[in-house]
Amino acid sequence: MRISLTSVYVDDQAKALAFYTDILGFRKRHDIPVGNDSWLTVVSPEAPDGPQLLLEPAGHPAVKPYRDALVADGIPLAQFAVDDVNAEYERLRAAGVEFTQPPTDLETVTVAIFDDTCGNLIQIIAEK
Repeated sequence: MRISLTSVYVDDQAKALAFYTDILGFRKRHDIPVGNDSWLTVVSPEAPDGPQLLLEPAGHPAVKPYRDALVADGIPLAQFAVDDVNAEYERLRAAGVEFTQPPTDLETVTVAIFDDTCGNLIQIIAEK
């Protein structure tokens, strides 16, 4: 068993695609119209045939209270691995990304949390 697809709920797919590709550096994999929305996925440029992240519309009524509760408690919806949290923190801050938690050393890992501008908190992590 392996992970092939996971998702984050987004308020606006076009805005999310711009953030996840232009700022974070993912690449668009699929953009298939489905009604008023799209089956819109991105992948890591380091693994273009690897796991996909679905930028899923946040229209379901359960999404808003779920995400609001996570954000209020400072809990990230997703976690992305990076080689160097401090370097990625500086790169993303220079691009205007707002962090809710700066790089934090947790002994075996370093983490930081940012706002993805689409309704979610995202954590970046580097193992030591």
